[in-house]
Amino acid sequence: MGDIQIIVGEKDATRVPPYSSQEGIDELIRKSLEAKEFAYCPYSKFRVGAALLTHDGTVFTGCNVENACYNLGICAERTAISKAVSEGFRTFKAIAISSDLNEQFISPCGGCRQFMREFGTQWEVFLSKPDGSYVEMSVEELLPVSFGPEDLKSKKLFTMQNDY
Repeated sequence: MGDIQIIVGEKDATRVPPYSSQEGIDELIRKSLEAKEFAYCPYSKFRVGAALLTHDGTVFTGCNVENACYNLGICAERTAISKAVSEGFRTFKAIAISSDLNEQFISPCGGCRQFMREFGTQWEVFLSKPDGSYVEMSVEELLPVSFGPEDLKSKKLFTMQNDY
């Protein structure tokens, strides 16, 4: 991975170490742990934070936001990605995900894996614990043999007529 500086927001000109360094990865994980603090999870009591790194070094954070109508909640990963997309970003370098799990590394749900997959398979995912330890995987490793945008462009063997 190439050297890239993490820049947090346009107003905060603070630069952190290059992402390709251990210190840069630790900083991305730290930002996901900070984002977790804002989680709104009165029902599950399961806080999740995410920090998404774009190719130009911008970081977007997200947390889970639950809703009394359970299926209307949104995960931290999708919050961070949606924030980035709403600001014009479509390619990502890495995402760090954190929770309060001490015995195991947090892992994104299936919906979040598919949501990440929409934006490519070759970016890094850091699954972390509260102590900052992590496991690094790619989106492709999290969702092997996946379905993505390019599959919609594939030639179809037949067409079905819809008589409804």
